[in-house]
Amino acid sequence: MTRVWFITGASRGLGRAFAEAALAAGERVVATARDVEPLADLCRKYPETLVRMPLDVSDRAAVHEGVDRAAAAFGRLDIVVNNAGGLLFGMLEEATEEQIRAHFDVNFFGALWVAQAVVPHLREQGSGHILQVTSMGSGGGVASVGLYAAGKSALDSVSQSLAMEVEPFGIKVTILQMGGYNTGLFTTGTTATQPNPRYDPLRAKLAEMWGDDAGPDPSTAAPVIMELVDLPDPPLRLIVGGHSYDLVQQMDQARAAEYRAWEHLSRKAPG
Repeated sequence: MTRVWFITGASRGLGRAFAEAALAAGERVVATARDVEPLADLCRKYPETLVRMPLDVSDRAAVHEGVDRAAAAFGRLDIVVNNAGGLLFGMLEEATEEQIRAHFDVNFFGALWVAQAVVPHLREQGSGHILQVTSMGSGGGVASVGLYAAGKSALDSVSQSLAMEVEPFGIKVTILQMGGYNTGLFTTGTTATQPNPRYDPLRAKLAEMWGDDAGPDPSTAAPVIMELVDLPDPPLRLIVGGHSYDLVQQMDQARAAEYRAWEHLSRKAPG
């Protein structure tokens, strides 16, 4: 049976790469984004198997309506990719309330609204696979991208809960902890704070640490996702990227070492 994909943030980056891979494999795709014009070329190439749909995931009512229309377009939904997101770049002190709320409206609440909207459809058919795109950094924060990590960490946690809730209905959930791909996140997908000059030394240190490498093309991650969705028993979490896998292992080891170093203090409390 040909599967139906529902992909948010499909106009560029990972969302576009996953849509292209699914279409090339003969699958059907409902591709959503705030601006779907960049998908025009894919519509011409796959006129029978691609539906593009304008959607602002921060609008809960629009998400529920859009998911219903997506399910009606091809009669079902099989693979849901919660990919839409952006980057709020700047130190915590610099970020405005408006910037923070807008960021979480897309990166966390947008994914939450999509999950709420698709679960009834997947439950009714007794199957489905929800892919929650988080980040290799969702297990901890780094200066200047802490709010991005916070949103992804929240999505990571709620997705683990979601997996337990929907497993009895035949629905799978996989948290995609993505590495650093050249998705345009740090350019077109970025909202920047007004810099406070007191943080200039730290910014310089971070720039030196990160370097100029934008990362591999998103298309290089697509084969992994195509293999993942064919698994009868997919993992709850998957780090996507060999280099990122190594970094996450290093972070986990450092955290474990810190816990062990202060175990004596932890054990002084009875809880």
